[in-house]
Amino acid sequence: MPTQTTLVIVHTGPVTVQPLSSLGPELLPGVRIVNLVDDSLLKDTMAAGHVTPAVTRRLAQYMMIGQEMGATLILNACSSVGEAADTVRPLLSVPILKVDQAMAERAVASATRIGVAATVQTTLDPTARLIERVAHEAGKSVRVTRALCEGAFDALLAGRADEHDMIVERALRELAADVDLIVLAQVSMGRVVDKPGVRFDVPVLTSPRLGMERVAELLRGQLERAA
Repeated sequence: MPTQTTLVIVHTGPVTVQPLSSLGPELLPGVRIVNLVDDSLLKDTMAAGHVTPAVTRRLAQYMMIGQEMGATLILNACSSVGEAADTVRPLLSVPILKVDQAMAERAVASATRIGVAATVQTTLDPTARLIERVAHEAGKSVRVTRALCEGAFDALLAGRADEHDMIVERALRELAADVDLIVLAQVSMGRVVDKPGVRFDVPVLTSPRLGMERVAELLRGQLERAA
């Protein structure tokens, strides 16, 4: 891909930067990746229990800044504000992709009993709604089971990564007994299933690779249309 191609990723915390950016050299060679990070977006959403109008306005401002920086595409890295990103889309002239869109589509195509696991309550319901919406659009009936890994996110922010991983792994093993496939609602949770030797009784989907693969597909399509 030509060097002028730019992906702007809007993050609501630092924990999603490395998992997504590290896939750039492999999946997006030559693409300039710009990370915009504001952890108040997620903190304010968690404090309110939902995305507030102020959070939506700030998210829109960051995405507009990304467009001004020359973004070819903007990636929203946080599922908690994914529905807010949908409202911003008509305001921009460049595409906006949600990091979990491809994951939701893969889940609906692969299973009918889908588990959604999250470490933040405000991420759990939006991800479940995204899966239900994708299923409705595909004309497919699915059953979504939610699981909140309480305490895991606080542990990760406090630097206790091993504790985070233990809480998440335990919750995933319990959830696997009731579903055919599990979706991890947050980019930061992918580290648990990426560990060598860790296996679960059902497939577990994570958004970083699927999301960045979708970015690569969209960018290739844009370049082909422009050729």
